[in-house]
Amino acid sequence: MKDIKIVIPCRYGSSRLHGKPLLEIDGFPLFWHVYQRCIEANAQSRNIFIATDNEDILTKAENLGLNVIMTSVSHESGTDRINEVALQLNWLPDDIVVNVQGDEPLIPAELISSVSQFAKYNSDVAITTAITSVCSYDDFINPNVVKVIIGEDSRALYFTRSPSPLNRDNPKHYEHAVRHIGIYAYRVRALNKFCSYPESELEKLEKLEQLRALSNGMSIAAVTYVGEIPHGVDTQEDLEFVRLRMEQLNECY
Repeated sequence: MKDIKIVIPCRYGSSRLHGKPLLEIDGFPLFWHVYQRCIEANAQSRNIFIATDNEDILTKAENLGLNVIMTSVSHESGTDRINEVALQLNWLPDDIVVNVQGDEPLIPAELISSVSQFAKYNSDVAITTAITSVCSYDDFINPNVVKVIIGEDSRALYFTRSPSPLNRDNPKHYEHAVRHIGIYAYRVRALNKFCSYPESELEKLEKLEQLRALSNGMSIAAVTYVGEIPHGVDTQEDLEFVRLRMEQLNECY
C-alpha cells in the first residue's frame, strides 16, 4: 500500500459525544487507535494523515508524531474534509485516497487493505466501498442499517434504508441482502468531482451521501468483507463498549 493515501477525518464537534476524537482508550485518543489499524493494514506512515478542524486535535496528533492537516470548520462531511487535504497536498488525479473514519478504533486492518487494493487494481472504478451480509430480519428492516443493491461486476446500483432487494414471493427472506460498511477509496479526480456536485434529491431523501455519486453517473464498486462489523463510537455507551472490547482483545495476546 505504499502508493495509497489514507485520511482519517476528525471533526471536534459531535452532537452526541462532545470532543469525541480526543476521548481516550488505554491512554491514547480514538484517532490514534484508528491510525494503528491503518499501519496494521500495511499503509506507510508517511501516507496516513489526520484531518481536523480543531487546534487541540492538531496539537495532540503532532505530539504523537502523526501527520496532521488543519482543515476548514465549515465542511459538511468527512468527504469534503478529505478533498481539502488532497488539494492542500497537491495529490495527483490518479492517486488513491482512502477515507477511514476517525471514530472506529476496532476497524479491521483486512477491511482497509481489501478496499485499498481493489481500488488500486480497478482503475475504471471511481469509488470503492465495502459490503457484508445482512444477518437478521431485524437488520433487514432497520432503516439505520443501509442496504446496497449490487449489480454485475460488484457495482453498486443503489443504497437504501429500505429492506432491499425485496423478495416478492417471500418478503421476509433476506438472503440476497447486503449491508453497507462505511469506508471509501477514491481516485483523487473522482473525489474532486464528487465534491463539486450539490446535494442530490435522492441524497436528501435517504440521507445517504453516496447517492450523490450515483445520481451523477459515478461508479461505485463494493468489496465483500466476511467478518465482524466493527463497532464505531457515537455515544458514551459505545465508548464504554469499545473500551471493554479492546481490553478483551488485549488479554488474548
